[in-house]
Amino acid sequence: MDGALGDDDGVYGPADRSGGAPGGVVSGSCPFTIERPTMTQRWAELTFVHWAFDPAVVSRLVPAHLRVEVLDGAAWVGLVPFRMHVATAGGREFRPVTTFCETNVRTYVVDAEGRPGVWFLSLDASRLGAVVVARARFALPYFWASMSLTRSGDEIDYRCRRRAPRPAAAESRLRVRVGAPLTAAELGPREHSLTARWRMFSSARGRHRRAEVWHQPWPLHRADLLDVDDHLLTAAGLPQPTGAPLVHYSPGVNVRIGPQRPCSGGLRS
Repeated sequence: MDGALGDDDGVYGPADRSGGAPGGVVSGSCPFTIERPTMTQRWAELTFVHWAFDPAVVSRLVPAHLRVEVLDGAAWVGLVPFRMHVATAGGREFRPVTTFCETNVRTYVVDAEGRPGVWFLSLDASRLGAVVVARARFALPYFWASMSLTRSGDEIDYRCRRRAPRPAAAESRLRVRVGAPLTAAELGPREHSLTARWRMFSSARGRHRRAEVWHQPWPLHRADLLDVDDHLLTAAGLPQPTGAPLVHYSPGVNVRIGPQRPCSGGLRS
């Protein structure tokens, strides 16, 4: 995401330049291509755990130029642990920050131009260098954490203990059992809307930005939540979630990140 701010030439391929239907995601396939990425990544061994919240509660945590998306009458917040692999646009790796564990707390929003995407309430990573770069250059709310991802058969144990910046005390523990793959016929608008997102937003010092994200359709599996003890959502300012969450697992996707672009203000008064 280190490209200079400017026009969109060269970012999109010949496919639809709109970035998806405003206000929602109806397909698991990205509607554009990124021909000249600024960074490539792989998101691997990833679990989506989503809880429904009152939209008014989530809106208080989102900047005024974005609107929280409502699906089935609720705003959805995801706890998403995974293993991150980072490389340059050409695929070159930098060993100190190439591979690490990460856990995101995220919700889903639309900007003033009707473009849907992700707003991160927090991102925890086990590589301090990655945290420093992401905070300084991309204005993303990263935290340095001790993390682990351990797999035994079809069970995965994710652990996170936030270390810095202070005050940063928060922990998360999640254990899931991976089930059978979901077929295309079993994936509807809700599954796509909570997983297949092609844009992320950030804000700092009055500057609002967006970056497009391309990847293949998610190969999603059923998953059972065996144990969860999470405090990252409450550390982000949310109440303790209630009710059974939606849980999906994916072995991963390869990702291309486009340059950061200006994102217009406005929307809420």
